[in-house]
Amino acid sequence: MSPATAPVRRIAGGVDRPVAWGMPWPRGEVAADSGFHLGGVPVQSWPLATWPDGSLKWSGHAVAGLPDGEHTLAPGEPEASADPVSVTETAEAVVVRTGATEWRVPRSGNHLVTGIGLDGTPVARDVELVSERRGVPAGDRAGSVPAEEWVGQVRSVSVEQSGPVRAVLRLDGVHVPRATTDREVEEWLPFRVRLYATAGSPDLRIVHTLLWDADPATECLAGLGLRVAVPLREDPLNRHVRIAGPMGADGRPGFLTEAAQGITGLRRDAGAEARDAQISGRRITALSEVVERLLRFVPVWNDWRLEQHSPDGFTLAKRTSPDCSWVKIPGGGRSAGFAYLGDPSGGVGVGLRDFWQSYPTRIDVAGAGADAGSLTLWLWSPSAPPMDLRSYHDGLGIEGTEEELRAMDITYEDYQPGFSDPRGIARTHELHLIAYAATPTGDDLAWDAASVQDPAVAVAPVDYLHEQRIFGDWAPVDRSTPDAERLEDRLEWLVDYYVQQRELRRWYGFWDYGDVMHTYDVDRHQWRYDVGGFAWDNSELSPDLFLWHQFLRTGSPRTYRFAEAMTRHTGEVDVYHQGRFAMLGSRHNVQHWGCSAKQARISSAIYRRIFYYLSADERTGDLLGELAEVERAFAVLDPNRKVRADGYVANPDVVSIGLGTDWSALAAAWLTAWERVGDPAVRERARDRLLGTMEGIAALPRGFLSGEARLRLATGRFDAFPDQIQVSHLSAVFGLVEVCSELIRLTEGTPEEVPGFAGAWEQYCRLYLATPEEQRAEVGQQLTGISLVQGHSRLSAWLAHRRGDEELARRAWESFDAGVDRLNVNPVQRQRVWETTTVEGPEVLRPVTEAAWVSTNDAAQYGLAVIQNLALIPAALPSVPASPGAGV
Repeated sequence: MSPATAPVRRIAGGVDRPVAWGMPWPRGEVAADSGFHLGGVPVQSWPLATWPDGSLKWSGHAVAGLPDGEHTLAPGEPEASADPVSVTETAEAVVVRTGATEWRVPRSGNHLVTGIGLDGTPVARDVELVSERRGVPAGDRAGSVPAEEWVGQVRSVSVEQSGPVRAVLRLDGVHVPRATTDREVEEWLPFRVRLYATAGSPDLRIVHTLLWDADPATECLAGLGLRVAVPLREDPLNRHVRIAGPMGADGRPGFLTEAAQGITGLRRDAGAEARDAQISGRRITALSEVVERLLRFVPVWNDWRLEQHSPDGFTLAKRTSPDCSWVKIPGGGRSAGFAYLGDPSGGVGVGLRDFWQSYPTRIDVAGAGADAGSLTLWLWSPSAPPMDLRSYHDGLGIEGTEEELRAMDITYEDYQPGFSDPRGIARTHELHLIAYAATPTGDDLAWDAASVQDPAVAVAPVDYLHEQRIFGDWAPVDRSTPDAERLEDRLEWLVDYYVQQRELRRWYGFWDYGDVMHTYDVDRHQWRYDVGGFAWDNSELSPDLFLWHQFLRTGSPRTYRFAEAMTRHTGEVDVYHQGRFAMLGSRHNVQHWGCSAKQARISSAIYRRIFYYLSADERTGDLLGELAEVERAFAVLDPNRKVRADGYVANPDVVSIGLGTDWSALAAAWLTAWERVGDPAVRERARDRLLGTMEGIAALPRGFLSGEARLRLATGRFDAFPDQIQVSHLSAVFGLVEVCSELIRLTEGTPEEVPGFAGAWEQYCRLYLATPEEQRAEVGQQLTGISLVQGHSRLSAWLAHRRGDEELARRAWESFDAGVDRLNVNPVQRQRVWETTTVEGPEVLRPVTEAAWVSTNDAAQYGLAVIQNLALIPAALPSVPASPGAGV
């Protein structure tokens, strides 16, 4: 194989911060077992995915820091690390050394890490997960019910990577009552934790995933956190507490800077040198005679607390002992979520990424007046109201499928008793634990806290990614003509608008951060947060894909961050990871799990693939791995059960698969499982089912127009070939366009090519927006169910590009422009005003900015249509109205 090279650059985060990324490679050019070098930067590499011919398709890479500028990655021997990671495994523990720092991880028990040392000096110990559980009596929010204290019990530890640049350990376990070590006791809240240790770094990155398994009718979570014990060797006036406040204009926070026994502000002066030493974190070696004589009358403060119970403000307080009152400290807006406890002999800092965005959160510093203190970073604050995951309504007396459908006709909520169930959903947080040999300076703490909130991101440049023809059809930004420039402006306008709306509407919170709302209420000047199926979007019509494709073509760090947060949310909270709905996601609703439409179109791997391959993120890899056999979920629940008239009932032998939203999700999952490096049996099974169902679609008399087919689970083949036509406006707007484009490109002209599959997709693309006469001439009838015309214009664009058909290209842009009456386009599409208005006054809670015509469905499909049409048929670009009035 010929040597290939690839450029990479850091687009976010600090120069000296660890970063991992994925890199695509041309088919047939790099061996799957290749090592890599990155100039003079030590790099650790591993294969992520291969092409069908066995060559490397995607590789993962990690460095301890990536300098500014563009770097060249190429097959070869990597540069040796000056302080390589070492991993020592014994029957009792795994010991990771990253230079001067050592982390001891026990194989089992109630601690994630039992010892943290720097140059042989213990600076922290006994890192544990803690939770509090309360019951929910009828009619009560659990505020009066005592909380039970639970602790995370590790059941298994595996080493996933062992250096030289980084080590990755995976810990799996459950929460058990703190008072027991018996494995047979009651348990709840399964968790998965990954620990990332990097060469030469004292920073342990902790990726924590909570799996919700409690009955919300009887149990609430009253607190969830990570706690670390800190030995304190020096006297109280040399014990230092630092708690981060809001970020400043330079992207770094300020800190509450205190000591257990303060000597500043006293009536008698301790001396300038002593005061300066305490503030800067140095050891105080001498006090003025009078202060030293009277020091025993100065209180020793034991505990500090920061509570971030809203995205708009935090409170602070401290106390001398549990028997004494809390003293308020001036609070602030949005804490950076970082704290330090230690002394000149060493200490530890903890930080939580997206701290205020994930409220209600809390930081506790405890025991600063004793010989051993602790830091607790609460992911759910125990002083906030307990987490109540019960349904937001009582069922409204709805009985039976007929009433469920009638109710959906008014609120758009697909309700079914027992289906508003959070059991099986998940939530992932990213924390950092940093060891310090001594109390750090304010500058050092500020940089560390900023790095927690803005971790490094490295990617290949846009042009290189485009040359690899990955993830469907897109092209780099093109502003070469006035018309193209206006369309590019509108794509950026949409991203700007959603970033703005997230802030204005406070789309934040433990379960909500990362998602967006579905539809706007023009009368209340509010997104329909409380109206059935119009509230949280849950990936409806693919906003995830729009954001990721816009990032691919722009390389914008802001777009990356927005898409990353959405992927973290939609892949965890909107999807079931265990239980009766495992592998399925929930349709849009007031609560992310509230809708009875549990479908693979929401859990689809198509929404996770881009982030996984760009970031090489292990947790996202878990999510993709869960979907390798997603077809089995259709045996449990038929997505069309409420409207089906053919007598089919879900069963464990043969399942009904829609050829649009269902098959696109299956195809994305199988494609990902086939190409990802891993278990050969899993890969072969996925390949067989993907190619087999492609053959089945090609064999159907009406191809994709058939709408539905029966899949035999044992063989992974369609076992009936109905001669029917069923067209849905939703079929092609949940990733079908992207996955078909990728599959045809992957297989055409290779041994894996499936005869007839491309032709079946061409037919669907040709006829969906064809004239009634053209439809009748080819299939004997006019197609019904045609809608979302603007979004479907990309079907015509794909076929126009493939055939070089100028007339079809013109028709694609005509459909996009929504200018043809026969297409029955919603008039709103012709009245868009690409600007916002500010609404204020007594009828709104606060001044808001709105563009009332925007819905997430509309925005996502508009964005994808622009991106793909510009990539496929730019030469046929129509004239775009110059004014901000009517038009596209």
